[in-house]
Amino acid sequence: MSASNAFENAVLLLLFNNTDFAGIGDAAGLQNSATAGSLYVSLHTSDPGEGGSQTTNETGYTNYARVAVARSGAGWTVSGNSASNTGATTFPTCGVTGATITHFGIGTDSAGAGTLLFSAALTSSLAVSSGITPSFAAGQLSVTCD
Repeated sequence: MSASNAFENAVLLLLFNNTDFAGIGDAAGLQNSATAGSLYVSLHTSDPGEGGSQTTNETGYTNYARVAVARSGAGWTVSGNSASNTGATTFPTCGVTGATITHFGIGTDSAGAGTLLFSAALTSSLAVSSGITPSFAAGQLSVTCD
């Protein structure tokens, strides 16, 4: 059994754009958050997997930190059953110790285990070494709900 396209789109709009999901429960449906907040993009050295958390295989390059992206149309573009970053998503510049990044994740916490909502492989791996600033242009970080 699979979810309908309308359901996938509504779930993504609720999670990424803080948009009400009408028709579920009472007349108001599933409501958006009073304060939308952010989702946090993480970088990983291998697939965190469906059972992983935000820290599973998360990179540890010097100066690394997750990046907050607003739960709004300014932060995420939702189209059909996919969501992608609306603008550039730029991570801190690498210090002494680098890593090779193969995946990214989107989760709920700025640090610690947190709930990993989505993860995906990068189009190609990214070698991060001293002085490199990982940055992903609009649309490069895309996840699918299917």
